[in-house]
This record gives sequence, C-alpha cells and structure tokens, in this order.
Amino acid sequence: MTKDNNIHQTANFAVLSVSFEKADAEIRGKFAFFDEHVKYFVNQIHDLNLGDAFVVSTCNRTEIYTTTQNYLLIAELYCKIVGVSITDFMKYVNILKREEALNHLFRVAAGLESQIIGDFEIIGQIKNAYHRFKKEKKNSNPFLERSINSAIQISKRIKNETGISNGAASVSYAAVHYILKNQIQISDKNILLLGVGEIGQNTVENLVKHVYKPNVKIANRTAEKAEKIAEKYKIPHIEFDQLQDELTKTDILIVATGAQHPIINKSHFPNGKETLIIDLSIPNNVEKNVTENENVSLVDIDQLSLHINETMVQRQKEIPKAEEIIKEMSKDFLEWEKKRKLAPNIHHFKAMLKNMERNEMHKIHKKHHYVEVDDMQLSEKMIQKITNRFAKYIIDNPWKADEISKLMHEILVEQPNKEFNEKH
Repeated sequence: MTKDNNIHQTANFAVLSVSFEKADAEIRGKFAFFDEHVKYFVNQIHDLNLGDAFVVSTCNRTEIYTTTQNYLLIAELYCKIVGVSITDFMKYVNILKREEALNHLFRVAAGLESQIIGDFEIIGQIKNAYHRFKKEKKNSNPFLERSINSAIQISKRIKNETGISNGAASVSYAAVHYILKNQIQISDKNILLLGVGEIGQNTVENLVKHVYKPNVKIANRTAEKAEKIAEKYKIPHIEFDQLQDELTKTDILIVATGAQHPIINKSHFPNGKETLIIDLSIPNNVEKNVTENENVSLVDIDQLSLHINETMVQRQKEIPKAEEIIKEMSKDFLEWEKKRKLAPNIHHFKAMLKNMERNEMHKIHKKHHYVEVDDMQLSEKMIQKITNRFAKYIIDNPWKADEISKLMHEILVEQPNKEFNEKH
C-alpha cells in the first residue's frame, strides 16, 4: 500500500501568533509581514524543504500557519525576513499545535480572537494571505486548503446564525464611531482618508453610511486604485503629490496605509490647525511626534478599541453560540482528517474485493459464456457495503488500522495452499 506523504503533515499543524494580547501596536508593528516578503519566504521554504507555511499579518496580529515538522525553522526564517531577532519573537509569540492550532484558526476566523470581538474583516485577510502564498507556491496543501475553507464556512455560519456582529464594531467602524462621538458638526469637517486597501475601503463605506453627507476625500499612492474607489462611492480623490497642500485644509485625517515606516509626521502640520489623526495602520504609519503640535491629536488602533465597550457586552453574550458552531465544524474537519489518513487502507481493501469479483465473474463467464447484469449490480452493492463496514471500523479504531489492513490483505490476497485445494 502506498501512502500520500502529505497525510503525515496534519499532525504537524502549528500556529505561531503575535497578537494584541501580548504586544501593543508599536511592538506589533515590528513583526508586520508585507506582501513583498511573500515571494522570498515561499522560495526559501521550498529551497530548504520545510514543507508549507503562510503568514497572516493584520492590525491586530501577525500569525504563521505551518504544517512543517520544525516550526522553529520557519520562525527563524520569518524573523530574518522581517528583521527581528528570534529572541524578541519568542517573548511575544504564542505557539499552538495540532487540534489547538486548528481551533485557534477557526476562532480567529470567527472574530472571537479579535481585539474587537466579532470583527469579520479578519476572514478576508486570512483568505487573501493564503491565496497570495498559494499563488507563489504554484500548488496547494490539502490540509491547509481544507482548513481555510472550513474557516470561511465557520465565519459565514456565525455571521448568519448569531448576533456576534450586531452593532458593527470593526476597526473601520470603530474609527467612524470615534469621530461621531468626539467631533461636532461633522458634515462641515474636511476628512481625508489616506490609503484605500481593505480597511481603508471599509472606512469609506462606514463614513458614507453613518455620516450625513460627509465631506471626505481619498488619496492613495496608486492613483488608479484611488480613482476606482472614488467612483464607487462618488467622492473626490486627490493625487498623492498634493497631500501636503491638502493637509493644510484637513480637519480629520484617517491613515490606513500599509507602509513599513511612518509616512506622516509633525512636519506635515506646520500651521497649527486643529487636526484629529486616526492611525489604522500596523506598523504605525503616523509618527508620535505629530502631537508636539499642540492642536494635533492622535488616536491609534489600541485606543479605538477602548471606545466600543457597550457593543462588546452584547457580543459577549453571543460567544457560546459561535463556539458551538466551531465545535460542530471542528468535529466534521477531524472526521475528514481521519478518513483522509485512512483512505489508502480503505482503497486497498476495496481493490482486493474488486479483484476477487473480477476473478469470480471471469470463472462464471468462462463456464457459462455470460454474466448477468443483475449479478454485477448485486456484487457491486455487496463490495460497497463490506467496504463501508471496514471503513467505519478502522475510522472508529484508527490504532488498529494497519494491523487490520494487513490481516485483510493476508486473507483476501494470499493464494490458498495446495493441501487446502486437494481437500476441497
């Protein structure tokens, strides 16, 4: 019997997570993983024969998901790429393995591990991160493929079957909520959104939805993308090289860019105009020194999370329902995993029965020069029924699978000896 080498990777599934639970926004910024890192990371994993891994990097967390046997080698490679020491990484990382790792992935996808509970922006980020890695690798890992698909299904079910996303409180909504709560005459304020990635687009959508006729403009390094979003929401956009001039007129600046270093600093606000800056980027894309201008105030992601407690109280009540869905779908996933591990045993068993069937049908045909169609259908049903029983037995008793498979092989394949033939 041959076995797929990928089958053994499932026992090696691990997650290495740096999140808001241990690391504040500034620390998380040091561990951020950018799109330009993906190709080199994938190539290095391949060259070093380390198996499969991909990285999800968001404002709340950076996580490495891997099925490699030695996750610390993956961690060392990741640290080298982002320019941190493995010692610093180990200070802030949580490591989960096997079923705990799987459960963690599902909880993250469900929004249960987000800084803002029920924040479903994360599932899109997981999906996109995996697809970027898969595109570079040119093939997929069956275990990771199934786990990501299960995570997506869990997220959908929890959205539809629980109230955990009621009173929307994603990072983008939290920014708009903060503005609504802390600013007056918002429709008269000049709002500039810098960066139109996923969070930036969600912020635009929330501004348009919750602010009456918002006076909002957008800017992005890639003009084409800014034009597309501006057209979608029917709002103006500015060229990136007009940023400095626009900031002199801006009352509220929302920064949702994905730069590796701050792109906004105190030099952008020389005229002392009262300005609120909300930095939704990780790492921070606004330098803390902006507040040295006394009329400039700065709010980052960690501070935003403190302003939505009421919504969180309601969402906390929905967590048990979400956990039941995760429990149910985790069980389904583990059943699939068991079957996948034992598939070669089951296929081999069925092949032996089919071989016996062919031999018997050949004898009948040789003797009677025909084989009834009904006989063929009956034997097919019997083979499937016996195979199902065999499959159920080894799935329920996986520790006996190899022993039973070997025994069946000896019984069904070994030729009867001469003495037995003579007696019968």
